Amino acid sequence: MVTATDQPNPSGQGEFSKGWSVLLAGILGVMCGASPLPYAIIGFTVKPLRDEFGWTQTEAVIPITIFGVIASFLAPVFGWMADRFGVRPVALWSVFAFALAFAAVSLTPASNEPSTLYIYYGFWALIGLVGIGSTPVTWSRAINLWFFENRGLALGILLTGTSFAAMIFPQVAVRIIEGLGWRSMFALMALFPVVALIVAYFLFREPSPEERPKAIESASGKLTGVALGSALKDYRFWLIWLSIALIATAFGGAYINMATIVEERGLDAKAAASVITVLAIGIFSGRLITGALLDRFWQGFVAFPLLCLPAISAWILLGSDVTFLLAALAGFLLGFAAGAESDLIAYLTGRYFGMAHYGKIYGMLYMPFGLFSAASPVVYAQVFDRTGSFAPMLEVAIFMFIIGGALLLFLGKYPENLPEAEEEIAHPIPNTPQPETA
Repeated sequence: MVTATDQPNPSGQGEFSKGWSVLLAGILGVMCGASPLPYAIIGFTVKPLRDEFGWTQTEAVIPITIFGVIASFLAPVFGWMADRFGVRPVALWSVFAFALAFAAVSLTPASNEPSTLYIYYGFWALIGLVGIGSTPVTWSRAINLWFFENRGLALGILLTGTSFAAMIFPQVAVRIIEGLGWRSMFALMALFPVVALIVAYFLFREPSPEERPKAIESASGKLTGVALGSALKDYRFWLIWLSIALIATAFGGAYINMATIVEERGLDAKAAASVITVLAIGIFSGRLITGALLDRFWQGFVAFPLLCLPAISAWILLGSDVTFLLAALAGFLLGFAAGAESDLIAYLTGRYFGMAHYGKIYGMLYMPFGLFSAASPVVYAQVFDRTGSFAPMLEVAIFMFIIGGALLLFLGKYPENLPEAEEEIAHPIPNTPQPETA
């Protein structure tokens, strides 16, 4: 058996007792951040937007691409800021700005003028500009600094926030849209990030040097890890990058258009929302199970079989007679693999490249996830607009899932020694509010 770590760390048993409050705040931050919330609700805005403005399927879903592309290019920037200034200020300010930007979408004019479409797109561009700091780009850095022996499980627990978002937000969004309209939905859903902001303000912080696991430090107590330039010269970085790109391209459009895909098979909107809830349960399961497995086995033994599961989902959705149970099974398998992939991005970044420059490297690896997840819904929608079916894209997706998982088999073992950081990261803004002293 190939284990995730070579030498047990006795402090691993106490990692959860020390870091549970930070992990709790991180879960809520991930749940209400810009990673899951826009993706969880965009599919349910398509029909109202088409009915009100006469927009096409592509025009209605392209905002998620605008948001995703902008956010993806900014991910390394926010990662650098988290490395340089600390996670806490970057995450808190980004959550605050994201809540305002998301609520602002409700101000889209009730007009059929062509400019309305561009105003709507502009609001989504703003979400991309300010929201990326509220995603795992920031939250996962803190968790990686608190945990080592239980890092896989801790990251899995952290990222269950996206699962809770997918379980809760579609159901809430559908009911608000039915009762108050899609504009009110944006305004009311923006309250979720506000709640996350309040909790994170009191509970979320990075560990002090004394609280960090010794396994992520050198003998002198400094963080270890390669610089971004060195990572970009490492073939393993590009294998991970390409794997993420393939999986994200195949998954993103299937997830965003899942409501339309299952409605095309004869299910109604509420049934579609239930399928997405089951998908969220799959993501939840994938997060925890994958995280626990990563703490015990080499990632290749874990990643390849799990990332092949959505190929089965695509095959099911290609059927001509898809019942609710089959659609739910497809959603579960798709979600399970999505949960595995998100765990892997954060875990592999820390294990192969270390923590000294984690934010920048994770941001670069988040870039293909964000870019291709954002482009994928448009690709799926274009296929649908041109052919009247999602089937051609689902056929291609089967091969993309399998190849994307297979690439991770070539990464090799985890490095045993990583270089020491040249200098400790500055934190000009305190991690926790401190009372004034006389």
